[in-house]
Amino acid sequence: MTIKDIAKLSGVGVSTVSRVLNNNPAVSAASRKRVLDVIKKYNYIPNNSARDLVRVKIDAVGLVVRGIQNPFFTGIIRAIERDLDASGYAMVMRQIDSNADEIKTGALMEREKRLRGLIFLGGRSDYTKEEIALIGVPFVCCTYTNVFGSLDESDYSSVSILDEFEAHKAVEYLIRHGHRRIAALTAGVDDSSVSQLRSTGYANALSEFGIEGLDIICADDYSVENGYHAMKERLKEPFDCTALFVIADDMALGAMRALRESGRRIPEDCSVIAIDGIPFTEYIEPMLTTLCQPVDELGSRSVRILLDLINGGEQQHVTLNTKLRIGGSVRSINE
Repeated sequence: MTIKDIAKLSGVGVSTVSRVLNNNPAVSAASRKRVLDVIKKYNYIPNNSARDLVRVKIDAVGLVVRGIQNPFFTGIIRAIERDLDASGYAMVMRQIDSNADEIKTGALMEREKRLRGLIFLGGRSDYTKEEIALIGVPFVCCTYTNVFGSLDESDYSSVSILDEFEAHKAVEYLIRHGHRRIAALTAGVDDSSVSQLRSTGYANALSEFGIEGLDIICADDYSVENGYHAMKERLKEPFDCTALFVIADDMALGAMRALRESGRRIPEDCSVIAIDGIPFTEYIEPMLTTLCQPVDELGSRSVRILLDLINGGEQQHVTLNTKLRIGGSVRSINE
């Protein structure tokens, strides 16, 4: 779709559409609304950089990072940049808020930077064919899949862990250490995301071992701050759980502080286990027991698959395993 198409559908001139796209105030409110309505309806992505039309094409790959403050992504970004550089490709990175649209961001980057491909680091798990039609280059979803969406496996590539399975494994570890009153700190149980998958793994593990009574605590996001606030709020009510499964290391740090402030010792009064393996959680007291994701391999495999796609290869879906790092935040009990 071009500016001329937008003008025709809006019933205005091409110059009016151009002024709307450039936020020029010299447009009536009615005309501006008609143009914006058409742009929204057809998911029009403007090319904001006319210079790119004459720029010499370079081998560049875009990296869209969803979740600006997520320290888990640091090692993956480093691996992606290293492997792209070794392969002769430049990396163009853009970080967006966890509520932003990574697909539209990637589509805009593709047009402005004339990219050869895209890697999405973190994102929604429910894409539609209409959404990904905005992207005209190969792309790889890194750390997540489209498990809740309507895409075929032939529509995209992915590199991730099996989130539901790994959460089940973490909770099973607690159960085998004698815990039966186990709470879960999550960021949502029905949000079509990694959070939902890990929450499901928690619930399935309890069910499999015949344990009744889910105790699910929901934070607003995966941050330390919101993990702390959600846990602190829950502790205002009676809390007799001997263990806590947390879906992400960052949230676990916040939850551990809330537990300590309530007078509970870790792991004597409440054991804690999480998923991710953020390096600095190895240096807290007690060291966090967590399932470490293979961050270097997540980045490297994403680059390898994308470069293969650029050269005409087929879509691939790779799942990797976590590795348990035993810290001091879980103890065995006898009930």
